[in-house]
Amino acid sequence: MAQVNGRGGQYGKALAVLGAATALAAAVAAPATAAQAQEGTPTTGQRYVALGDSYTSAPGVPEQSGGDCARSSVNYPALTAKALGIGSFKDVSCSGAKTDDMWRPQGDNPPQLNTLGRSTRLVTVGIGGNDIGFGDIIGTCAQLSATDPAGDPCRKKFTAGGSDELTKRIADTAPKIAKVLKDVHARAPYARVVLVGYPAIMPDNGVGCFPAVPIAAGDVPYLRDTEKHLNTMLKEQARKAGVRYADTYAPTVGHDVCTPTADRWIEGAQPENPAAPFHPNAKGESAMATAVLGALGHKR
Repeated sequence: MAQVNGRGGQYGKALAVLGAATALAAAVAAPATAAQAQEGTPTTGQRYVALGDSYTSAPGVPEQSGGDCARSSVNYPALTAKALGIGSFKDVSCSGAKTDDMWRPQGDNPPQLNTLGRSTRLVTVGIGGNDIGFGDIIGTCAQLSATDPAGDPCRKKFTAGGSDELTKRIADTAPKIAKVLKDVHARAPYARVVLVGYPAIMPDNGVGCFPAVPIAAGDVPYLRDTEKHLNTMLKEQARKAGVRYADTYAPTVGHDVCTPTADRWIEGAQPENPAAPFHPNAKGESAMATAVLGALGHKR
């Protein structure tokens, strides 16, 4: 086993785990290649339209459709539509989507906002993680974990300049979220809109599980707090836009990447349930659907 900074054994094993996991996580988080620019044809709008990134589309969770967008038949939009009895439903979420992809094509997929129309009555939006570079953050933290598994090398990297780079990325994403919500209102003026937060990825108690999940001990609470900061920003943007916010973090606490396989709703570096690394599995998507329905005042 190759050594890293003089360390072998379990640390080398952690990097081996990282090799496969980071590659898949990056493939999921990276935006699809943009097709030649075209605006697409606006539609009259489905009654329920789901917009979002891979936490919405649920890559790896069977059954898969949507080509390179990697949508699951049991992701939270599909489960929400079923629970509400909505037949006119369109899921245009796409793995790797950023806020800009609301207005531009991803591969052969038209801009997500083009699906909205005046007949649309419900819109869910799950976006923002790729704008702060979620995939790169996880990959960087995982790689650095082998250099100081008991420390916080990732936090030190992102705060080396005297301020927290990830905090700045979240602040820079806030106006982008506001712009998305404003255009959703403009295109679907009669729709109820739900902005969906991100589930609990890292253990909420701050205790990690290196090397099974290659994140250094001190970086687990750092990443947890970064995600909480992201969700706080999303909740605030929802309030300012006058839309509902679905808290998917609280109901998924205790089902993070470090929990036993049977109780895990968010998979780790090497998924043991069908899902992409560091993404919700079918149980996680079901919990997210329950949160969305709760935000709409509906019980499953």
